[in-house]
Amino acid sequence: MRILYGVVGEGMGHAIRSRVVLDHLVSEGHQVHIVASQRAVDFLRRHFGEDSVSRIHGLHIVTEENRVRRGKTLWENVRDGAEALPGQIKAYFELIERFEPEAVVSDFESWTYLFGKAHRLPVFSVDNMQIINRCEIPEPVIDGYRDEYEITKAFIKGKLPRADHYFITTFFRPPVRKERTTLVPPILRPEILAARATEGEHLLVYQTAEGNEELVEALAQTGIECRIYGMRRSITEEEREGNLRYRPFSETVFIDDLASARAVITGGGFTLIGECVYLHKPTLSVPITGHFEQILNGRYLAHEGYGHFATALDGPCIHAFLEAVPQCAQALAKVEQRGNEELFGALDEHLDRAAAGLY
Repeated sequence: MRILYGVVGEGMGHAIRSRVVLDHLVSEGHQVHIVASQRAVDFLRRHFGEDSVSRIHGLHIVTEENRVRRGKTLWENVRDGAEALPGQIKAYFELIERFEPEAVVSDFESWTYLFGKAHRLPVFSVDNMQIINRCEIPEPVIDGYRDEYEITKAFIKGKLPRADHYFITTFFRPPVRKERTTLVPPILRPEILAARATEGEHLLVYQTAEGNEELVEALAQTGIECRIYGMRRSITEEEREGNLRYRPFSETVFIDDLASARAVITGGGFTLIGECVYLHKPTLSVPITGHFEQILNGRYLAHEGYGHFATALDGPCIHAFLEAVPQCAQALAKVEQRGNEELFGALDEHLDRAAAGLY
């Protein structure tokens, strides 16, 4: 079957997940052409080849000082979209002539969805965002963030409406409120599935904001070895300052540090949190302010007992989390998940129905 696969480029989590799903589709004999934006393009081209991935304009979120800047986000997306639109139309005409897809799979990517709807193709959504619109989120999780929740829900509702089926990856299980919705555990890259989780003594810290001296001081005061990624993005070799180890990014080393960590301190991104849950790593989540999807992930970590949620990192916050690590580890020990197998089985079933003309 010829499948058009769209991948939103905001953050790398969508691309990392899509690579796993795409590997499965290719192994099943499907012909796949990928449409992606931003950093996802280069990542996916490394895995599937230059000719298999088309670059297209995608929306992005502007953040400053760990906060979503809504005004700048709107302005930059309108400006960039106006410049890119003629190229988008041309790209789609070329795609029709070259590929002629029979079905569309979208990881929160709008252009492939619109292409599928315009050509009356079966459209399937695979992402983690749709949980905000298609499930009942409990009030204790939303409390204090009602405005962010309503804005995000409205945006997601209009993103891929009336797809033929929605597959939602999630480490938590709120009640489903809409038909044509399947929840599956997080989709994990093979490097994580191959990792052997051990209980070390160090903390893994992943923070993309540089210059947070309050966090640096709080981590130093713990006396625990902290392996820190993202806070010194320009370094090419490890830099040590007491118990703090600033490390340049290496996927292999990062996964080793994650698998052997005592606990993790990070933002609110779904991919890393899902990997922490799978590897049974207690996690302190500090989402980007105003980014409700990240807030939801952090709130649910606390709701399920897998970690703590915080709006800022300081000494008391980190100390309270470290005190709770044994209890979080107990809750995580009960988690068993086979998200890849569940998604592949469900997606294959729907693609078989699409091939049989049942959509």
